[in-house]
Amino acid sequence: MPRSVPPLALPRWVDPEAVFTHLWAGAPAAFWLDGGVDTDAGWSWMGAGRPEHDTDPLDLVAGLGGGAFHGGWVGWIPYDGDAAWLRVDAALAFDHAARRVWAVGTDATALAALAERALGVGVAAPVPPAEPRGVASGRHRPDEYAGLIAACREHIREGDAYQLCLTTRFTIPGRFFALDVFRRLRRTSSSHHGGFVRIGDTALVSASPERFLEVRDGTVHTHPIKGTRPRAVDPVADAALAEELRTDPKERAENVMIVDLMRNDLSRVCAPSSIGVDRLLEVETYPHVHQLVSEVSGRLRPGTTLRALRDAAFPAGSMTGAPKASAMAILERLEGAPRGIYSGTFGWIGDDGSADLAMVIRSLVVEADAASVGAGGGITWRSVAASEVAEVGIKARAPLAALGAEVPPGW
Repeated sequence: MPRSVPPLALPRWVDPEAVFTHLWAGAPAAFWLDGGVDTDAGWSWMGAGRPEHDTDPLDLVAGLGGGAFHGGWVGWIPYDGDAAWLRVDAALAFDHAARRVWAVGTDATALAALAERALGVGVAAPVPPAEPRGVASGRHRPDEYAGLIAACREHIREGDAYQLCLTTRFTIPGRFFALDVFRRLRRTSSSHHGGFVRIGDTALVSASPERFLEVRDGTVHTHPIKGTRPRAVDPVADAALAEELRTDPKERAENVMIVDLMRNDLSRVCAPSSIGVDRLLEVETYPHVHQLVSEVSGRLRPGTTLRALRDAAFPAGSMTGAPKASAMAILERLEGAPRGIYSGTFGWIGDDGSADLAMVIRSLVVEADAASVGAGGGITWRSVAASEVAEVGIKARAPLAALGAEVPPGW
């Protein structure tokens, strides 16, 4: 395995958007893992790589490093497909809290060249507005989705599941320049785990608010999201929506179910008695929504590989429901088509076994002749169909707008 060299500090801050648009806008294998627009916390990572065909990063022992990316792999694991990874030997790391930039990787000469290129960029050109594309095509009509909600509730009544994360998809035909789509999305929906990853003819564009697995210093952390409310323009009304989310019995029960599921998943690879709930039922606020978020962590057993962790925890319970195996089987029948990259995970895996992987939600998949947006929500016995349908529309609206498209009527 390549060994990282000491990071190379750049003498001054450079704008991440300017750097990426100047250096990698047209690169066929590039990534930008984004900490957010004008954020003063967290990290962003960006660079180019080469498609990985020889090494599977999931074979690494998990969590030996300290949690910073110094070279390794960037890519995605679909909900129901084959993973795609880029091998990355040189990248830029942006520490937003310290306003420092570092060139990191495995080749000192390449890092020096990368730092010089980054320091030479100008300002980012304005992102063009989206070309109007009309109304997206939905996999399901709103009334069909409401019928699937009723089917989910029947399965819950029969005891087949406690919760089911029912999803659908919206598709827009045509060609899109995926980087412009991402730049528009991050302006309207900035998030701490947004990202742009392009591997060949497929690009993932994400404003994900959900960190799936963070692996560092021998521990694993997962941050399930369950529970959503829209934002309001009026501050008083907005605060009331956040409080309604925090106290809603259905949303709290939904979140706690997934917390318990993730505790169970992590127990397969963590030391006995090491699993804890670090945060429970906290409201996080984003540009378009309030979310109910919890955090579960555990100390990994020595020798645990990332593959073993993946097998234990993936797909994330927040995108399946509970119990997981039963929920996945039910959803496969009801949804009627694969989810693909949506509902999977994306991010980085380091040569030292550290990892930071986000959920593929609030995201678009841009391919050669079309783009698609997945959206859904957790169904429980107390779900109200009209509210669940509206939640899908809330989640899909901003990603579709970045494409110049609209949610179909009724959502």
